Amino acid sequence: MDDFTGRIVKGVGGFYYVDVPHNGIFTCRAKGLFRNEKVKPLVGDMVRLHPVTDTDIDNPGHIDRVLPRHSEMIRPALANVDQILVLFAAKDPPVNLNLLDRFLCETARRDIPGVICFNKCDLADEEKKTRLKQIYEPAGYKVLLMNAKTGDLTDLKAILKGKVSALAGPSGAGKSTLVNRLQSEVEMETGIISKKLGRGKHTTRHAQLFRVDALEDTYIADTPGFSSFDVMEEDASNLGSLFPEIDKFSADCRFARCSHIKENECGVKAALEAGLIPVSRYESYSLFYEEIRSRRNY
Repeated sequence: MDDFTGRIVKGVGGFYYVDVPHNGIFTCRAKGLFRNEKVKPLVGDMVRLHPVTDTDIDNPGHIDRVLPRHSEMIRPALANVDQILVLFAAKDPPVNLNLLDRFLCETARRDIPGVICFNKCDLADEEKKTRLKQIYEPAGYKVLLMNAKTGDLTDLKAILKGKVSALAGPSGAGKSTLVNRLQSEVEMETGIISKKLGRGKHTTRHAQLFRVDALEDTYIADTPGFSSFDVMEEDASNLGSLFPEIDKFSADCRFARCSHIKENECGVKAALEAGLIPVSRYESYSLFYEEIRSRRNY
């Protein structure tokens, strides 16, 4: 039989479930050569597999090769992620801007574009929704206002199309609701995998890709273990680069290693006073900076 190329959508207990377009899900083992070369296939990897017939597993195969990755995440373990959707509720619970900024710093540190999705916008007033867009759009972030439960997801699907997107955000934001909406009519991946594993289709112990309904080569990852920005892993001198608007105006600072906290002739503070940097964003930056400094002193 001819070899196939597909994408790993889940990996559990030494088995890898590979989605091959127009051919279904293959239940695969990785060849021993990967252990010898210290290569471990990851969810999201594009792989070459060879179908086999000498087993009682439905639709079996062997992974022969992992194709080159363009990105790799460690926690959670995912390959070839094109963007991270950071989902927060606009209301109920109220949006925590400091926590949102922590998530955005983490996407920046991973060098993967972040897209901000505010859910439950049917509960928020127009002034609040406008303000949320005004905080983040000038920094270059895409901001979507949505209702994951019953709203129109056309704009979101346009952003997802043709990409692998990881979904992150705090508890209560509506991540499970959104995943259910996006793959509600796709039973192939989740149904087969759930049956094989004997578990519900949205157990979040392992990263898993779901194919987005009616969009070719489009996946969204349920990402257990994706945490927000940990200052313990960051250097104070690099913090400004994780805030696009602060990084932009730092070029106007007098001192090359300006902290943007106490120095005079600081381009960032001048932009803040001119209303070019939102107060909440600068407050998050200042808080993170002090946390990093406190860690160092400790």
